[in-house]
Amino acid sequence: MRRQATGLCLHRLGQVHQSRVPLDPQVLRAVARAVDFPEFFGSNFDALYDCMTDPLHKSGPQPGFIVVLEQIPTTVKFDKEAREQLLDIFRDAADYWADRKIPFRCFYSFL
Repeated sequence: MRRQATGLCLHRLGQVHQSRVPLDPQVLRAVARAVDFPEFFGSNFDALYDCMTDPLHKSGPQPGFIVVLEQIPTTVKFDKEAREQLLDIFRDAADYWADRKIPFRCFYSFL
């Protein structure tokens, strides 16, 4: 989804409200739907990183990204390690896009 942010640039916006998706495959599928990943997305952390970077890069010029992860679950089924891994992937994706001079912002909150 693209939205005009300031009149100066267009960004791809993905917003994920995760409070109702406590299992990590469900969280990953919610992200995939919000960011419009390709159908081959594998619903695992490696696939999340891959889809946040390479296919988007190969699909042509990217204006920038804003990802909002609202209410990331803090449950036994989505434990601290899973939450940290999820956020690490978004940090790594931000580095990937920064190397290409493309803005990438990720905002998040915990439930």
